[in-house]
Order: sequence, then C-alpha cells, then structure tokens
Amino acid sequence: MEKIASFTVNHLTLEPGIYVSRKDHIGSEVITTFDLRMTRPNFEPVMNTAEIHTIEHLAATFLRNHKVYGDKTIYFGPMGCRTGFYLLLAGDLESKDIVDLIQELFEFIRDFRDEVPGAAARDCGNYLDMNLNMANYLAKRYLDNTIYNIDEKHLVYPE
Repeated sequence: MEKIASFTVNHLTLEPGIYVSRKDHIGSEVITTFDLRMTRPNFEPVMNTAEIHTIEHLAATFLRNHKVYGDKTIYFGPMGCRTGFYLLLAGDLESKDIVDLIQELFEFIRDFRDEVPGAAARDCGNYLDMNLNMANYLAKRYLDNTIYNIDEKHLVYPE
C-alpha cells in the first residue's frame, strides 16, 4: 500500500504551527484540511485525552457559531497521536488565511471558565473525561509559543 500524505511529513523536524495537510476537490468545491500542531512530535509529551476532549468541545462549539467560518466548518477533531488537531474548512485556503481565526479560537479556549458545552451524559459519550484547566493552559501555551509570533516556517510543512 502507498503511504498516505500525512505519513510522508517528517515528524522529526515538524514543529508546532498551522499547516495545510491536504486539499480535497469535491465537484467544484474544495475542502482544506489544516494540521493545527500544538506539540512537537516525538520530542514533547503528547496531550492527555481529557484536555484534548475539552478543547474539541470548545473548539467545535466556537467554530460552528463563528460569524464568518460557522458555515464553512466541516470538522474539528484530535489527531490520534495527540499532538494536535485537524480542522476541515470549506474553501481553497492557505495557512496564512486562518491565522486570525486560530488566534481567536485559542484565545476563546484560553479564557473559557464556564461549563464546557456538551459535557453532560445526555450530550456526550464520555462526558467525565474533561480537563478545562489543562485546556486553558495548552491554549495559552500554543498562543504564546506559536500563534502570536507565527512565521512562514510554521505555516508550511518542512521539506
């Protein structure tokens, strides 16, 4: 079998950033998949499931209610390796196009102090596996270490 594109990225040189993972053409429409890499693969500890789950609930809620990107949001969810998230948006987009959106999203997560949306038995199949404090911390870390000073090196996959 052929390796899929995401397995051809050198995870030994990949750093946190916002990357275009792939673009899928469906008829005349384009879906852009973004790799929101929050930790350095194979060098830093991965995120735990509770904070990933919390970020997922907060991000999905934020994105689907966003005044510009709400109707363009296809999916937001964690990577299996627990080093980041995938964001799928309708449109032929580049990483630089969504820096402001990602900053706004992670500021929302960093500052969120209320009850996590959907964190109830009726709404979620694993509602007890949440950690808002760590989600706040990881969002702040991503903003401070990556997003606020993002450069081209962290917007395009390394060779």
